[in-house]
Amino acid sequence: MGVTGIDHIQLAIPVGGELIARQFYGAVLGLTEIPKPANLAKRGGCWFQGESVTIHLGVEADFRPQRKAHPGLLVSNLEDLCAILEAAGSPVVTDEPLEGYVRAYTEDPFGNRIELMEPTAHNSIEG
Repeated sequence: MGVTGIDHIQLAIPVGGELIARQFYGAVLGLTEIPKPANLAKRGGCWFQGESVTIHLGVEADFRPQRKAHPGLLVSNLEDLCAILEAAGSPVVTDEPLEGYVRAYTEDPFGNRIELMEPTAHNSIEG
């Protein structure tokens, strides 16, 4: 009994934001869009998946970006990803290291905060 993991995270996007979301989460972050179940697709939004993360983007009529609450995404080659984000017009803010990680923050095109965390050599993703 008890919590054993995270199945997915959900972030809100404004009505009609799917095309912009696909560009950012798909083309910029390199996640793969996965189909929403038919009964949920009518609500709008889109879902993305990476090696070990699933992100659901749900449409919210009274959308307000999350500036403090955020997902912490594990990444490889943070430096290159930050360069890709900046080239795409996304802000990148580096932060002081957290034990075992180098990290930075960005935001999606809607203003939702996203933390990017790259494990250091002594704290690899494999454990």
